[in-house]
Amino acid sequence: QVQLVESGGGSVQAGGSLRLSCAASGRTLASDYMAWFRQAPGKEREIVARIRWRSGSPYYADSVKGRFTIFRENAKNTVHLQMNSLKPEDTAVYYCATSSNLDPSLQEDYPYWGQGTQVTVSS
Repeated sequence: QVQLVESGGGSVQAGGSLRLSCAASGRTLASDYMAWFRQAPGKEREIVARIRWRSGSPYYADSVKGRFTIFRENAKNTVHLQMNSLKPEDTAVYYCATSSNLDPSLQEDYPYWGQGTQVTVSS
């Protein structure tokens, strides 16, 4: 049983920054990956960033490289997404997820999800 709770969403002007946080609890086994997905209205959910929990090795979607940073606090079972230089196209509901798959990149690879937090970037 894993519970994920996101926080930190809100509204910001283009060029601004937000930091999202995801606190995990109830983990019986260490997950290999923690990830952030987002879903904009009318679009499919897409992966934004992923981090290998043990090593801290990150992965970023091309659309956010150089602007977003994923990092973790191991002792707190918390993963963060620092979002800088935000653009209107970043507007979406952002979800935290965890997976034990070998190379998880799709929504179906992640069995546990948070409730989502809204990020709105105005122009």
